Amino acid sequence: MQSSSDPYLLVLFYSRQGSTLALARQIARGIEQEGYFEARLRTVPAVSANTEQTEPEIPDRGVPYAEESDLAQCSGLALGSPTRFGNMAAPLKYFLDTKSAASWVSGDLIGKPACVFTSSASIHGGQETTLFSMMTPLLHHGMILMGLPYSEKALNSTTQGGTPYGASHVTGAEECNELYTEEKTLCRALGKRLAATARKLLI
Repeated sequence: MQSSSDPYLLVLFYSRQGSTLALARQIARGIEQEGYFEARLRTVPAVSANTEQTEPEIPDRGVPYAEESDLAQCSGLALGSPTRFGNMAAPLKYFLDTKSAASWVSGDLIGKPACVFTSSASIHGGQETTLFSMMTPLLHHGMILMGLPYSEKALNSTTQGGTPYGASHVTGAEECNELYTEEKTLCRALGKRLAATARKLLI
């Protein structure tokens, strides 16, 4: 059993329909398959029209909400969001804007590895720009960004999600949350790569 002092990689995401959550779980699986690190799944609450958080501090069910300490004390980060007009979703950006400033000031995330993941309704629904939108604040935090190399064969065979910039899923017109085989493979590969890199950086 893991203790609160054990090293962990934070899988931080926002998911409205469940697709990004499915990606997060597969990335977490890859992290833990690599060994050594716990994968800590955390989400963020929705925001209202006046940008105030309207959800309770503890969700009624599902993945717990992230706290500033989750971010500050992680050994690496996987950050995920559905696409919103080619950008990350507002709740995730709100969390980064309001909860990560202390980590930026103290430099908690400098030199730690990070990766990103996303989901969209269509194959040209802004996946790559959404991934880049999540990379920008991570660069400001001094994190080491990583994607998926083309040595991952599923990148060449996928007809759905999956990019060299990060793992992804295409729900299609039916809004299918179930991941395709190649998408699962790439999520796990990204999680394993994040974990392997984080462990090397700890030495």
